[in-house]
Amino acid sequence: MKKLWVSILLACFGCLAASAQRHELLSERIASLQVVVNDDWTSLPVVTLGAGDVLNVGFDDLSHTYHRYCYKIEHYEADWTPSEGLFESDYCQGFANGNTIDDLQESVNTNQLYTHYQFCLPNSKCRIKMSGNYKLTVYDENEEDKPVLVVCFMVVEPAMAVGLGVTTNTDLGVDRCYQQVDMKLDYGQVRVTNPASQIMTVVMQNGRWDNAVVNAKPQMVSGNGLAWTHNRDLIFQGGNEYRKFEMLDVTHTTMGLESVKWDGTMYHAYVWPDEPRPSYVYDEDANGAFLIRNSDNVEIDNTCEYLMVHFRLYSQRLPYDVWLNGAWTYDSFAPKYLMTWNDEQQLYEADVWLKQGYYNYQYLTLTPEGSYVVVPSEGNFYQTENQYQALVYYRAPGGRTDRLVGYANVRLTK
Repeated sequence: MKKLWVSILLACFGCLAASAQRHELLSERIASLQVVVNDDWTSLPVVTLGAGDVLNVGFDDLSHTYHRYCYKIEHYEADWTPSEGLFESDYCQGFANGNTIDDLQESVNTNQLYTHYQFCLPNSKCRIKMSGNYKLTVYDENEEDKPVLVVCFMVVEPAMAVGLGVTTNTDLGVDRCYQQVDMKLDYGQVRVTNPASQIMTVVMQNGRWDNAVVNAKPQMVSGNGLAWTHNRDLIFQGGNEYRKFEMLDVTHTTMGLESVKWDGTMYHAYVWPDEPRPSYVYDEDANGAFLIRNSDNVEIDNTCEYLMVHFRLYSQRLPYDVWLNGAWTYDSFAPKYLMTWNDEQQLYEADVWLKQGYYNYQYLTLTPEGSYVVVPSEGNFYQTENQYQALVYYRAPGGRTDRLVGYANVRLTK
């Protein structure tokens, strides 16, 4: 019982930490939120200031009932606390609040009724004009105090050069189960007098905020920049390649599915039971990303069906909870992504309501230290082709807010 309570408490802290930076679904009727910059559905929602990038936001309301949804945009500091020293006019040209979402489509010929809403930034009502972190909150015009979802995105002004590399030659061993990130920061023309107080860095693996490393201490400090070389704080477990499946047609199985069935009420998709992976086998994945689509790949926003997806993982029973994780879970570790133990079949299982498309996923468990790692049966390998991201924030002397001045993305390749 004590272990159970410890697990629950650690999970709660993990949820709080992750929700500070990740998208949140705050209503049971909202599903399939996707936030994509331009057409790159595999990357973090990072927009380059002044580069013509477009942030696309789409989501479903699981009904045909019309809602007059609006959104507001707020600037946040590097630690994702609200920017209290700014006015809306400082970071937004136009209106930062009260903008309506007017592009909507009702689903056609689907068992699950839904209405798809979408919009993009910039638009004729709002244009971001300052770098940094942002939260975009969607709410019903009649219930502004009850938001239905939150989108987190970043806007970067590339004023500093960020060099990022990853190696399997780590301070914990060579070609074992770890990967180590090296980073170099060049200030360029930016004036930095006290890097300890003016610079904040975040390094992530596969866009995950739950195990991000914040403000790792650099080994080299100079007047021109900082360097992190063989930094023990930037060592990550390699884990394993993400598992994947596709639901492209409700009449037959596609990649990764054992069967698709109709029970008279809803469609069911059974993912092949996941067996232990004792050795590394390369399998191309999207590092947790997902993409809504069907076999025709036309009018996907309002013709794709929803299915109850059944996940099964063969594993010994673990002392801590097991969770499904991917970009489509938004690192939320919500109850609907919690696996339950089936004592009769000796496996973990979970059922999740998902829209047709391509999905990456992994199984995570909580360590006694409060961090999430892949379950032991998934394996932990240095060869895993993980992707790493680095965000660099800067506050000028006397500045009112933190600016995002550098961003880099690198993938380990063999």
